[in-house]
Amino acid sequence: MSDASGQIQHVSDTARWVALYRAMESERPDALFRDPYARKLAGERGERILASLPKGLAWAWPMIVRTAVLDELILRTIERDRVDTVLNLAAGLDARPYRLPLASTLRWVEADFPDVIAYKQEQLEGEQPVCVLERVGIDLTDVGRRRALFSRIAATSRHTLVVSEGLLVYLTPAQVAALASDLAAPAPFRWWLIDLGSPRLLKMLEKTWGRAVAAGNAPLQFAPAEGTRFFQAQGWQEGEFRSMWEESLRLKRTMPLARVWNVIAKLYPKSKREEFRRMSGVVLLART
Repeated sequence: MSDASGQIQHVSDTARWVALYRAMESERPDALFRDPYARKLAGERGERILASLPKGLAWAWPMIVRTAVLDELILRTIERDRVDTVLNLAAGLDARPYRLPLASTLRWVEADFPDVIAYKQEQLEGEQPVCVLERVGIDLTDVGRRRALFSRIAATSRHTLVVSEGLLVYLTPAQVAALASDLAAPAPFRWWLIDLGSPRLLKMLEKTWGRAVAAGNAPLQFAPAEGTRFFQAQGWQEGEFRSMWEESLRLKRTMPLARVWNVIAKLYPKSKREEFRRMSGVVLLART
């Protein structure tokens, strides 16, 4: 994460521009959330990456909505289901252990590439998380190390919530299926929060961010046509689906003329409206 250019060099660089979106939202007087660490974590490189992306600013809204919705679901799931451990896969530059109102006894484990972990520790040196925080440097595609990590966490947890924000889209379907199976193996891993897009969304993104991330060896790959049913074979089922489109209207962070498009969409058949509603969303998966 040390390259001085504005080009994406690695999938971990995507965390920079997403952190900048969080900074932009945090600085609004009516902010949906406050992340006082986001701009520092994004750095100047994050600004250069965002400036180099086609329609970079125009596509801020889904990332901001995703953050806000995940915040809500994380807090609700922790309280409702007595979660004692949160495992954040591909944690990137997320600062939830510092900014969310979490119990001091909650255990939060961040897993990401070693260089991302090192950068984050350096930038947040002297800051105190509100809960028990552990960081693990790991390539999550290393199956052996991944399984060892999951087993270690499960050994000291009763109720674990797994969070993987902005991860799955960069994996192949086979890699996602293998990860899902590994997460379903430990009994304490009961819930899994993901963001999920459809093939139509993937085609849209390929016309905007696709080339930039692919050039950095981070092609957009996972968007199953069967939606959340993809995970059933690995032991997971949809517990809750939050449509990014509906949530953007609720939170008032949406695209221009969104409400006009929403009225027009009502003229389409119910099946088409449902397809559009599920084009992108945040999903809480539960063990079957």
